[in-house]
Amino acid sequence: MSPSVSPHFFSEKEVARHCTKDSCWVLLGTRIYDVTGFLRMHPGGEALILRRSGTDISRELEGPPHRHSENARRWMEQYYIGELDRDSTQGRQTLKERRKTPEHMREEEVSGASLCSKVDPKTDLVDWEKPLAWQVGHLGEKYDTWVHQPVDRPIRLFESPLMEASTKTSWYMVPLVWMPLVFYLSWNCYTILAKEQTRVFLTTEYSFLVHKYTFPLFFMLGMFLWSFIEYCIHRFVFHMRPPGHNYYLITLHFLLHGQHHKSPFDGSRLVFPPGLASPVIGGFYLLIRWLFPEGLGLSLFVGGLCGYVLYDMIHYYLHYGSPHKGSYMYGLKAYHVKHHFEHQRAGFGITTTFWDHPFNTLIPDETFEKSQ
Repeated sequence: MSPSVSPHFFSEKEVARHCTKDSCWVLLGTRIYDVTGFLRMHPGGEALILRRSGTDISRELEGPPHRHSENARRWMEQYYIGELDRDSTQGRQTLKERRKTPEHMREEEVSGASLCSKVDPKTDLVDWEKPLAWQVGHLGEKYDTWVHQPVDRPIRLFESPLMEASTKTSWYMVPLVWMPLVFYLSWNCYTILAKEQTRVFLTTEYSFLVHKYTFPLFFMLGMFLWSFIEYCIHRFVFHMRPPGHNYYLITLHFLLHGQHHKSPFDGSRLVFPPGLASPVIGGFYLLIRWLFPEGLGLSLFVGGLCGYVLYDMIHYYLHYGSPHKGSYMYGLKAYHVKHHFEHQRAGFGITTTFWDHPFNTLIPDETFEKSQ
């Protein structure tokens, strides 16, 4: 809410009524926030917020178990809708004034759909009414800080509807396009290996036969290799630090991954569109075919392709899923959210934290003083 606009006041009874999945409000002191749209995104699960609906969550933000980052607090401000009115006289006056307003207008004032307007165009560094792709390069040295201050609003990259549409896709398009290819290539691999003509030469004189029953082993090895490639791409490509003076590298970074960090819950850009992913996947295919014998290389490739599909599905789930507390996915979701909101230079593993250990990029566990 813009500082120039007088805040809306709500009585304690009004706040208490908003305690369901359809309408959930919380307090920070006397400040009221409508977090309905954030429930399914919350890494701790929606039940954690619902149990505290209508109450002051200031202590929960400080932890334990989790001390929320400055980015998380800044994110929270997008859901601000008004102030708590503890003065009963003033409260009755506020209610009376609100009754004069038509019901549909009152709902519009606090609806989640209007939250995107909470970004103040006068203080932000970009014009949100225009495509961002050609703006971000002008941010220069300010870009790195700006792009890692996430907002809950859609992003438009290009003016052209065709170019804009090519950057978006539904999550189910990834398995719909790539899994039939995984099944086909798996059968093809098994058929090639069954001919017992695939040999791996260790020296010019010594080689060994790759048996058809070793296909599952090489398939799993391909998935394991993909997890390493996933880590490297995320760390060294997606999280490169473009020089502040280089307009084109800043733009490239924003198109590749920066837009995802700026708007981490934009559901249309959480997985890679198959059309854009195809050249990269094709490049990996040609490289593996060049390095390894046909049956072996194809087994590694199809395992890696399956690993990529799982990566995109897991990434989507980490943003929008609600895993059970204590499960592997629950821990992974909390880990990934920390990467977005607090530790952008660590936590590069998506499907696993395995590679963060040897490369010393593991997000550290939080510690709290006993007095807390």
